[in-house]
Amino acid sequence: MTTGPTSAATRWLRFFASTLPLLVVLLTAVLLGAGEKIHTVMLQHGESKWEQYALLRVDPEKPDCDLKGPAKPVEAAAEVEDLFADPEASDESAEAAKKECLERHAEYNGLIARITDDVRSFRSKELLVAHFVEWGIGHARHLLVLIILIGGITATFTRHHIGLRNAMSVKEDRVAQSVQLLANVFLLSSFFSLKRIYADTGESGQGATLLWLWIGGFGVMSAGNLWNLLRPTPALQREGGSLNNAFLSVPLYASMTLISTLYFLWKEDGHWPGVAIYLEALLDNAILYIQVALYLWVGMMLKHTRLAALIFDVLRPWKLPPQLLAVVVVTLAAIPTAFTGASGIFVIATGGIIYHELVKSGAHRQLAFAATAMSGSLGVVLGPCLLVVIVAAMNYKVVTTDQLFHMGRYVFLLSAATFAVAGIIIFLRSSVKFVRPNLGVAARESMKAIGQIVPYIAIGATVWAIYRFLLDTKMDEHSAPAILPVMMVAILAFDRIAARVMARRMGEDAKAVAGVGQSLGASTAEAAGHIGGLLSLMGLSICIGAVIERSEIMSLFPQEFGSAFAAMALLVVIKVIVGMIMDPYGAVILVSQTLAPIAYKNGIDPVHFWMMVLTAFELGYLLPPVALNRILTRQVIGEAEYQRMKHEGTTFWTRHEGTLLPLGVMGFVLAVVAFVPLWFY
Repeated sequence: MTTGPTSAATRWLRFFASTLPLLVVLLTAVLLGAGEKIHTVMLQHGESKWEQYALLRVDPEKPDCDLKGPAKPVEAAAEVEDLFADPEASDESAEAAKKECLERHAEYNGLIARITDDVRSFRSKELLVAHFVEWGIGHARHLLVLIILIGGITATFTRHHIGLRNAMSVKEDRVAQSVQLLANVFLLSSFFSLKRIYADTGESGQGATLLWLWIGGFGVMSAGNLWNLLRPTPALQREGGSLNNAFLSVPLYASMTLISTLYFLWKEDGHWPGVAIYLEALLDNAILYIQVALYLWVGMMLKHTRLAALIFDVLRPWKLPPQLLAVVVVTLAAIPTAFTGASGIFVIATGGIIYHELVKSGAHRQLAFAATAMSGSLGVVLGPCLLVVIVAAMNYKVVTTDQLFHMGRYVFLLSAATFAVAGIIIFLRSSVKFVRPNLGVAARESMKAIGQIVPYIAIGATVWAIYRFLLDTKMDEHSAPAILPVMMVAILAFDRIAARVMARRMGEDAKAVAGVGQSLGASTAEAAGHIGGLLSLMGLSICIGAVIERSEIMSLFPQEFGSAFAAMALLVVIKVIVGMIMDPYGAVILVSQTLAPIAYKNGIDPVHFWMMVLTAFELGYLLPPVALNRILTRQVIGEAEYQRMKHEGTTFWTRHEGTLLPLGVMGFVLAVVAFVPLWFY
C-alpha cells in the first residue's frame, strides 16, 4: 500500500471521528450561548405583534364545563345530605357556575380565534428555540464530557498531550505511551468503580449516561496508547534516547493520574472511585470549561488567518530594534490574551508567528523565546479574561469581576512599564544600533498595512453590532465566549476568500491557497488536540488539588501570622510554586479552597490577594520545572528550534535570557503587587 492513499484515508478518518464531531459540539455550544438571547428577542417580538402572546404559545385546553347543562344542578345525594339548604343560595351558586363556564368558554374561543396560521408558524419556531435552550441547559455536562473525550482521544492518537518535552526516539515514546496507558487504565477502573456505586444506589439517568461516556472515552484512549506502542510514528528516531528524557516526555495529566490514584489506594484504603469523583467535579462548572474549549477554538482560527502577520506588517516599517519590538509585541498581545481566556491559549494560537517574526527582526532566540512565552502574561488581569471570571465565580462572596478587572488595569500598566524598562536596558547594553527609519516612507507603509486590517475590524464590528443591537447582548466576560467564535468564523471566511483573490491577481494558483472549509476544518482539527491536552491537564489538576487538600498538607502552615506582611511573604512563595506545577484553572480551585481563607484571616484584602495570585501564577508558568507557558512555546516553535535556542549565546545572560528576563520582570511586578498595597491598609 502506498503512503498517499493511507495518508488520505487517515485524514478522512480523523475528520469524521474527531474534527466533525468536535465541530458539531462546539457549534452547538455557540448556538446555546446565543440561544437564550435569541429566545428572549423572539418572545419580545411575539408580544409586540400579538398581545398576550404568552397565552398563545400553546393551544388552550377546552373547558370541561357544559354550557347546555341546567342552571341549577340537581343531585339527589346532595339534596338528601343538605335538606335544610337555602334554595336561593343554591340558585345563586348555579348561576355563578354557569357565568364562570360562559366566561371560560368565551376566553377559550377568543384564544382559539387569535391563534392564526401566522401565530402557529411563529410559535413553532419560538418553541423550537425554547426547547433547544432547555435541552442545552440540561445537557451542558454531556457537551463538556464530549469535548474533553473527543479532544483527549485526538491528543492520544496524535501524541499531543502536554508534557515537559516531546519524545524524540522510539524508546522514549514507548516509555511515555506505557505510562499513559497505565494512567488511562487507572481512570477507566476508577469510573467502573464509581459506576458500581451508582448501580448499588439505584442511580440512573444523566449520571449513569455520563459514566458510560467517561468509560467509553478512556477505553478508546487506552486503545490509542496500545496502537501507538505497536506502531511508532516514522518521525521518531529509531536509535538513542534516555530513560530520563523518556519520563520527561510522559504527559503531565498521566503523571497526575498516577499520583492521585496511588494516594487514594494507599492513604484512603483502596478508594478506587476517588479520582473519578473529583474528575467529575470539573462538570460542576461545565459552562466555564466549555468556554475554555471555545477560546482555544478561537485561537486556532486566529492562527489560520493572516491577521497576526498583518499586524507585524504595521510594525515592520518602523525598523524597531528587536528588544523594543519585543516590548511592543508583548504589550499589544495583552488585548487578545484577555479575549482568549488564558495566556497559554494565546501562546498556542500566535506563539509561532511571534517567535519567528522576532528572530527575523534580529532578536536572539533566547529573547524571542522569552517574549513569546510572556506574550500572554500581561493580559490575564484584563477583561473579559475567563480566568478572572472563574476566580470571581468561585469566590463570589468576597470579590467581583468588576473589582478584579478594575485593579487588573493597574497591574497591567505596571507589568507593561516594567517590561518596557527591561527592554530598553537590554537594548542599551547590546551592540544593536538604532536605525532611524524614513518617517514618511514608514508612515505610508504602515498606513497601507493598516488598510489591510480595516476589513477585519469592520467584520468584527458588524458581528458585535448584531449581538449588541439585535440580540441586546453586550460584549463582556459572560458573552465573549459565545460571540468571539462567530466573529472569528466570519473573519476566517473573509481572510481565506481575500487570500484566494490576491493569489489570482498575482497569477498564482488560487486552489493552492486553503479555502474557508479547509481552514475551518484544520482549525478545528488542531484545536481538538490542544483542547484534549489542556482540559485533561485541568481535570487532573483538580484531582491533584484534592489530594493536597485531603492530605491536609496546608494544615501544616500556620493559619494566623500576626502580620499581613509575613502572611503575604509565605503565600507568594506558595503561589509561585503552585503556578510552576499546575495549570491556572485547577490552581484557582485549590487556592480558593485552601489558601484564600488564610489570607483573609490575616487581614489581606480579597481583591489584593487575587491580584497577587494571578501575578504569581504567571511567574510560575514561566519557570521550571513545569512552566506551562514555556512548554507551550516549545511546542509551537518546534523541538529543533528549541534546541538551537538552548545552545545560542556567548555570555551567561544571552544563554539564559529566556528564563532570566521573565524572572526579573514578573518577579519585580509580583513584589510590587504583593507588598506595596499592604502599606496603605
